[in-house]
Amino acid sequence: MKTVNVYLIRHGQTYFNKYNKMQGWSDSPLTPAGIAGAHTVGERLSHMTFTHAYSSDTTRAQHTMDIILSHNLNTTIPYKTTPLFREQFYGYFEGADSAQTWYAIAMPHGQRNFGSLLQHHSLDETKDFMHSADPFHDAENAVTYWTRLMKGFKMLREENRHGDNVLLVSHGTTIRSITDKFGKGQFPVEESPKNASITKLQLTDSGITVVYYNNTAGLLQ
Repeated sequence: MKTVNVYLIRHGQTYFNKYNKMQGWSDSPLTPAGIAGAHTVGERLSHMTFTHAYSSDTTRAQHTMDIILSHNLNTTIPYKTTPLFREQFYGYFEGADSAQTWYAIAMPHGQRNFGSLLQHHSLDETKDFMHSADPFHDAENAVTYWTRLMKGFKMLREENRHGDNVLLVSHGTTIRSITDKFGKGQFPVEESPKNASITKLQLTDSGITVVYYNNTAGLLQ
């Protein structure tokens, strides 16, 4: 069975991250700390042989990938940007204060914030709650979100061979959602992956396996 190894990296810290704002399809630049974090993860991965590199088409993901690739010993890794691995689209709530947003979404369900909402509901349910709370209903619901993501995984399977190592820079909620869906309850998805952390996936023709989640230090396999 064909197996493709995917090293899934959250982009470096941005100004919207720093200011605790909702950042899905909206974008903000990497902070100095975010640039430093991208260099650190690039150095951690510099010895590895990658056959392809992919990132979300947001500028924060692209900037992170450019820095990572600048450290790799192989200077000719094919690189593609794609909207399929963008962050969840937050619709009306894009750019809003995160705490205020989640209070507004959680209150109709008897909760006060995102953390307490997750104690009683799944990540997919929070996507549906946001879609319902959005006065324009532009925020992605779970079905729309996963339809997009699974097209991205289909692309990775089709464009890579057995044993290939693939770099992929994406986003916090997306990495957490993938781990929640395919991690079989083995990982603490109540914790968001840190900026510039590494999560490893294995793609086969039959499914997706999460090897590890939110790795920020130590040896990589």
